[in-house]
Amino acid sequence: MTPDELLDVFHRRIRLPDADTIPGWKVEHEGFVHRSYVEGAEGAGFVETPRGLGDDPDAVIAGELAFFQERGLPFEWKTYAYDEPADLGERLIRAGFSQEDPETLILGEVDRILERPSALPSKAVLREAEGPEDFHRIAVLMDTLWHSGLTGVEERLAAEARMFPERLSVFLVEDGLKREGPVASAAWIRFHPGTGFASLWGGGTLPEWRRQGLYSTLLVHRARLAKDRGYEFLRVDASEDSRPILQKLGLYGVTTTTPYEWSPETR
Repeated sequence: MTPDELLDVFHRRIRLPDADTIPGWKVEHEGFVHRSYVEGAEGAGFVETPRGLGDDPDAVIAGELAFFQERGLPFEWKTYAYDEPADLGERLIRAGFSQEDPETLILGEVDRILERPSALPSKAVLREAEGPEDFHRIAVLMDTLWHSGLTGVEERLAAEARMFPERLSVFLVEDGLKREGPVASAAWIRFHPGTGFASLWGGGTLPEWRRQGLYSTLLVHRARLAKDRGYEFLRVDASEDSRPILQKLGLYGVTTTTPYEWSPETR
């Protein structure tokens, strides 16, 4: 399939029905807004507008700010380069959002990935995460790489794996001789039933383990699992570091996405 064909399938199967919402989050469609959120101490929200924002975009934006402010929840408004209006990002910034780093939406057919060879260094072991200790070690890795904090990553992955084990698989790579040591790399895959799509997340690797095939091996491993479960397509929100690797492996950059963040503490 061409990049344009892949983007069209993604838009219809994933964005319009909110098929990639995190399991367990409440989903609401209100006018032009597709909203999902979870309340509580670690609560957060997420907004997209795949059908545009109508004749009064600023009123829609103000409505979402009021919704999340009332609940005291931070939230992300995720924009795609083809979203309307074309100046949506500028409007969000004027409304008090902070712009985060853009990413490339990578799409492709599972079979393209499986055509590629992959291999780990002899001392490295790839295995599925087995429980709370592994989720904690993965959170330590993510915090080391991106200063993401431990609690959120650890609790969200553990809760999702416990409640929806058929929709999430988490993998890590470690030194086979030092299993109690730091995780070298970790990644997970979410399955979106009825869409043909599986999405790939994580993939962060410690600096001393980079350029040794860990990222690509985790990618191929998850693609094989998706194929075994009958999924046709893969989706990745790729940083500029991972984008070239994914494209070299046979996937396509089809558009860019930019998150805009808002938190009650900023008001």
